[in-house]
Amino acid sequence: MIASPPALTVRAAVTADLPVLDRLIEMSARALSHGHYDATQTEAAIAHVFGVDSELVGDGTYLVATIDGTVAGCGGWSRRRTLFGGDRFADRVGGLLEPATEAARIRAFFVAPDHARRGVGRALLDACEAAALAAGFGRLMLMATLPGEPFYRAAGYRADPVVTITAGGIAIPFVPMHKMM
Repeated sequence: MIASPPALTVRAAVTADLPVLDRLIEMSARALSHGHYDATQTEAAIAHVFGVDSELVGDGTYLVATIDGTVAGCGGWSRRRTLFGGDRFADRVGGLLEPATEAARIRAFFVAPDHARRGVGRALLDACEAAALAAGFGRLMLMATLPGEPFYRAAGYRADPVVTITAGGIAIPFVPMHKMM
């Protein structure tokens, strides 16, 4: 008998998902950052930058990917000005974007290590891009981690010069990226 492929679904995150997503983000960052960030940088990013942005959950624009009912990844898009960072990130920016003149934000993508490179991130990104386009945005921007940059480049995003964010006194490089729809 041939096994059927696992069923991947994408849905809006809800508040009850937050503890599971926080654990997923930590596991993903620790496992998938090897070779890109050292352990000090990874832990500083987890403590001060990464995490779920509960505003996006409230907006209905933060998504969860599941495979056969197990959370496999998360990520979202936003019409809010904040470019990156979860609830713990101190440098958040308030306000809404104007779709006709500004770029929607692609935010906080993380995939469970055992589901990496199996289409989970791409399914989330496709859903986010379609929703941003439907909301009237013609441009997208994001702040990629070093391990995430090749994924976004393969999806048509162009990299801007690397920037360094200081989190908990630790310098961490990130890659701003953009895409026209």
